[in-house]
Amino acid sequence: MAPEQALVAAPRSTRGQVHLAGGAFSMGDAFGEGYAADGEVPVHRVELAPFHIDATAVTNAQFATFVKATGHVTDAERFETSAVFHAVVAAEPHDVYGPVRETPWWVTVRGATWRGPEGPLSDISQRQNHPVVHVSWRDAAAYAAWAGKRLPTEAEWEYAARGGLEDQRFPWGDELAPRGRWRCNIWQGRFPDYNTEEDGHFTTAPVRAYSPNGHGLWNTSGNVWEWCADWFAADYYATSPLANPTGPADGQARVMRGGSYLCHDSYCHRYRVAARSSNTPDSSGANLGFRCANDQGPA
Repeated sequence: MAPEQALVAAPRSTRGQVHLAGGAFSMGDAFGEGYAADGEVPVHRVELAPFHIDATAVTNAQFATFVKATGHVTDAERFETSAVFHAVVAAEPHDVYGPVRETPWWVTVRGATWRGPEGPLSDISQRQNHPVVHVSWRDAAAYAAWAGKRLPTEAEWEYAARGGLEDQRFPWGDELAPRGRWRCNIWQGRFPDYNTEEDGHFTTAPVRAYSPNGHGLWNTSGNVWEWCADWFAADYYATSPLANPTGPADGQARVMRGGSYLCHDSYCHRYRVAARSSNTPDSSGANLGFRCANDQGPA
């Protein structure tokens, strides 16, 4: 966090959050479908204390309120660039710096921020109820502190995302599109050139699109990646404690969960509830957002 943006914690608030009683569950990939580098195995038992978690990802409207109240400047704004999917760039040619190495469907765009997700020629005026994007882990942590909340641990996130289902691929079960109906916002078609938009969306969807899971959480599969509190380590599951794991003591990258509207099984089968990924705490992009959590607190 930049010195002028030190975290300032507000009084605890559970506004917009779902209370979960906690309990035990099997965490990890029970189907052997994950990527080895992501460390989704071994499947292991986890016991969680009761906690609260936001029903939805934080929206553009909510983040705007935070920025107005605090003057917070996001990392994307400070660095002056962020990553945008190649097919939706809204910027003058001189503001487009070219593809990101190894992932050419991403381009670096000057002026791409949470206010202009596709670049400086875009805006969020018609997307107030969409998830905020182009927020780094540090931005998410700052918002959470201001809101009287915190980021969820990775274990809390997966427990909540599963919606009470054990050993299932998705928040609603094992089948991706039951009865031919899409239940999440991911890529359909030929990635990265052609999206059929069968799920109704090309980029972000409103935070209450589709249906909530069994715990009352929306869009824990697809739409936008969500930051978790934990440092990332691919081998962490082998030594994770049984009770309330919080991740490694340190690291280089923070955990991201849930997948996004750009996930496709041809290259990013990470919209499963067991899937995990990571990024450096100052990274941002057009498909990266967050939701908040809270301890149970006093009765």
